[in-house]
Amino acid sequence: MDALLEFWGRVSAHQDPLPAATALLTVLTAGLFVLVPALWRRARHLVTIAHEGGHALVATLTGRRLGGIRLHSDTSGLTVSRGRPRGFGMILTLLAGYTAPALLGLAAATILGAGYAGGLLWLLLAALALILVQIRNWFGLWSVLVTGALILALTWFGTPLVQGIGALLITTFLLLGAVRTAIELQVSRSRRGGLSSDADQLARLTHVPGIVWAALFVLVAVLCVGLAASVLRITA
Repeated sequence: MDALLEFWGRVSAHQDPLPAATALLTVLTAGLFVLVPALWRRARHLVTIAHEGGHALVATLTGRRLGGIRLHSDTSGLTVSRGRPRGFGMILTLLAGYTAPALLGLAAATILGAGYAGGLLWLLLAALALILVQIRNWFGLWSVLVTGALILALTWFGTPLVQGIGALLITTFLLLGAVRTAIELQVSRSRRGGLSSDADQLARLTHVPGIVWAALFVLVAVLCVGLAASVLRITA
């Protein structure tokens, strides 16, 4: 019982906002991870995990049977679900991928803005645990475990200040990373023609051009960044 009470105390502890200078430096650091190619190639795996987790969650909620998630070293991923190849459930499942990192970032910003950085980190760990049981390849297993280990270290050993910095770094990275991946989608489509991307699959299902779906992904990501900045009171 004492252990459970201690754990709940960690999860539910309210934390003061980060000093303005520290928060700004953290946001700028997250921006560097998104903008610097060498850093982006390594950190992008977190966005991919959120992307595939979004597919998996919505597939399950819409009644599709989840077959598993694969994450690859080139930062691509694949979520397999079984059910009707057409219809509203399939459309929502495809929509969930590129919007998931942005929406997760916005939800994280809301929790962080309320002062629960530690609770946010524990929620992210719980989400990673749910994703872990659906992983179907070794690199995906390694990627989720390493991510989980880093977040666990923050929650268990980090001071409130360190937890706040880590939570804000993850939140900002998801938000800005969502914008970059959505833009990269359209760049890739324009160069290669686009055949199997989420936008192109949506185009075939709905007869709405793929560029419209790609633009929608960018719009959602940008809106989430703006809303999150308002919640966290972070301005340019």
